[in-house]
Parts: sequence; C-alpha cells; structure tokens
Amino acid sequence: MLSVRKFFLATAALATALTLSACSGGMAGMDMGNDAGTTDAPTASASYNEADIVFAQGMLPHHQGAAGMSDVVLAKHGIDQAVLDLATEIKAAQEPEIAQLTQWLTAWGADENGMSGMEGMDGTMSSDDMTALQNASGVEASKLFLEQMTIHHQGAVDMAQTELNDGQNADARAMATTIVTTQTDEIAIMKDILATL
Repeated sequence: MLSVRKFFLATAALATALTLSACSGGMAGMDMGNDAGTTDAPTASASYNEADIVFAQGMLPHHQGAAGMSDVVLAKHGIDQAVLDLATEIKAAQEPEIAQLTQWLTAWGADENGMSGMEGMDGTMSSDDMTALQNASGVEASKLFLEQMTIHHQGAVDMAQTELNDGQNADARAMATTIVTTQTDEIAIMKDILATL
C-alpha cells in the first residue's frame, strides 16, 4: 500500500513539475505585446467607427493635394522665401500623416479611394486651380498658393472638427486635434504673408 501511495505522489510531483516547466517556458516565449503595443498605428481591433473611416478617407486625398500644391510651388523660381518655408513645413507635416492615414484604412479594412471624386469639396483644390498654380510664376504663384492653401486648410480644419465631434478612434481624434491647431495657425500665417505681397 505504501509503494502505491509513493507511486501516486511521485506521479503527481512529476505532473506538477512538467506543468510548471511548460508554463514558464510558454510565458518566456510568449509575445506579451510590449513592442507591438508601442506603435502609433492602430490595429484592426482598435476602437473606431464610421466617422473615423470617413475622416481618414477624406483627409488622405486632402493631404495628398496639399503635398502636391507644395511640390508645385517649391519647384518654381522667384517664389517669396516665406512661402517656400511654409510649403516645406506643410509637406513635412502632412507626409507622415498620409502614411498614418493609409495604415489606419488598411487596419480597418476600408478602401483608400472611398472619397474619390471629392474635387472641390472641403477646400480640395480643383484641377483648374492646380493648372493655374502650375502656370503661374513669381509673385502671382506665391499669391495663388497662399490663397488656395488657405481655402484648402480651412476645409481640413472643418473635416477635423467633424472627426472630433463624431469620431471614436483615439489616434484619429489626436490627429484631428493637431490638424485643427496647426492648420488654423498656418491660415493666420498665410494671411499675414499675403498682406505683404
């Protein structure tokens, strides 16, 4: 009877040891998300709603348009230095946001082209306006850029405010807050520069 009891005790001890070993090995090998959780891009499971998708789908081509306008004026000669500096800042600020918006739409399983055909909406530059900017030079190009970008920025501020009112995703709302602040400031700067030309 004693040997049977020893057998069961030994078996139980072995099972416990194996379980603890498996747990410790499993925990050591598990990715607890310390690295994955530190990225700025949300995962597909991040909290979001339809307003967040609409915001990203609208802001993506809007930002691409602003970057395109900046490229046009930066390639020209005879542009006011303050305008060149502003165009450089706009492009530098919006290109990372373009990448972020693209990542969000991918994570949310949403179409990047969901807002295609929005020319002229929310301050988006029309093809005629872009042609006029491309054909302009010197002071005329500087003025056109400032006038068009002011309208463009106001559209972005309006879109961002809608996101703050209706959106759910924390990262998208943080971007919207940044857009409202920075682009409102840039609108004031552009008006000041325009008054000097």
